[in-house]
Amino acid sequence: MTTTIQARIDVESKEQAKKILDFLGLTMSEAITLYLRQIILRRGIPFEIEIPNELTAKTLSDSRKGRGLHKSANVDDLFKELNR
Repeated sequence: MTTTIQARIDVESKEQAKKILDFLGLTMSEAITLYLRQIILRRGIPFEIEIPNELTAKTLSDSRKGRGLHKSANVDDLFKELNR
């Protein structure tokens, strides 16, 4: 037996999530079912919920905007740079 859940969410969030779920081969209903099953299995929210500090919030915002990102030609070059 199944039931229906209704939720209001802003259009942009729904569209962005749908694109990701489409890429993963999941429907919105399947993703919600996975989320609810994880809540049951873990007896709580299946991820940490926290407010980032000022530096972390700025870093996340900058990276979303493409600011301050480091680019390498390939993975090998990246590891060479990291090992310097």
